[in-house]
Amino acid sequence: MSETLRTDPARLAGFIRGNPILGRVGYLAGPEGIYLVGGAVRDLLLGHDPLDLDLVVEFDPEKLGLDLDPEALVHERFQTAEAMVDGTRVDIARARSERYPVPGALPQVAPADINRDLGRRDFTINAIAIPLADPGVLLDPHRGRQDLEQGVLRVLHDKSFRDDPTRALRAARYSARFHYDLAPATADLLAGADLGTVSADRVKAELELIANESNALEALRLASRWQLIEIPEDRLELARAALALGLEPAWAGTAKPPDTILAAIRFDRDGVCRKLGEEPPSPSAGVALADGFSGTDLLLARAAGVSWLDRYRSDWSAVELEITGTDLLAAGVPEGHAVGVGMSAALAAKLDRGVAGAEEELEIACAAARAGGVRG
Repeated sequence: MSETLRTDPARLAGFIRGNPILGRVGYLAGPEGIYLVGGAVRDLLLGHDPLDLDLVVEFDPEKLGLDLDPEALVHERFQTAEAMVDGTRVDIARARSERYPVPGALPQVAPADINRDLGRRDFTINAIAIPLADPGVLLDPHRGRQDLEQGVLRVLHDKSFRDDPTRALRAARYSARFHYDLAPATADLLAGADLGTVSADRVKAELELIANESNALEALRLASRWQLIEIPEDRLELARAALALGLEPAWAGTAKPPDTILAAIRFDRDGVCRKLGEEPPSPSAGVALADGFSGTDLLLARAAGVSWLDRYRSDWSAVELEITGTDLLAAGVPEGHAVGVGMSAALAAKLDRGVAGAEEELEIACAAARAGGVRG
């Protein structure tokens, strides 16, 4: 079921007037030429409190950004400022027009008014603004509110995906988040989205944003179906299984869900599972083997069917010695490689034979250190 409008535009004025950060913005710079825009307005119209505040100003934003946050990050080339105010991110950008010299390139920008600025945006639902000086007004030259009501994603012009192909990945993200359909003409334009014209870092950044969505797997499935990126269905199913496994007590905290998703779509299933697949001959051998892999790889391998990893997570990985390297040094073991040999031997004995107590651990560690701890 798609998102629908839950907030009357007239009620947005109350948010503008009652928000302390926007009040501070108006106090510092005066409300004229300042607009709440984009995702913040979209989310307010859908009845959600925006997590971030996006502002467009018709002047250089540097001073306002630094007045709000002395540590604000200012980008002179694009005339933007990123500030943190009372735990809320405030993005400030100068109203601008954009020109793309070649497909996929970063745009060349020039100062413009708010209407030109709204016309450069990705989708109509993000091309809506509210002037702080007159918060009862909704600037919506591209009928974004109508598309919100109808649950439609629509680009603003025919070259949108060609100019910036990452917008196609954003379409997948928004479509999955809001359960919106692409407008027919927008769907037809997807063929012009060539992610090969943009840097790998920009594609990676968009995929990371997708991975942080609650409907990340559906967004990735759409991106694959639209032939933006190639993701085999079994990778998405592996991610789903790993996310479910990560909720079980033994595996909780192994990997963050976004990391799990991104790792799953590029997981070397054959290679990792081949190395981990055979049952280890002893708990200590299992620990030595598993400790060579990241927690994310172990989670994915278990989701792929390597069952002995449950014992590693629930039992073996929790085993700790009562002694420390300092105890070995005090017992006369020379500092260096011998200490590591002794500690490893004691841990193996505890894992495999159930050795208990500091005294017995120390005896085993010292014996191992003397027998093989000095390198020739």
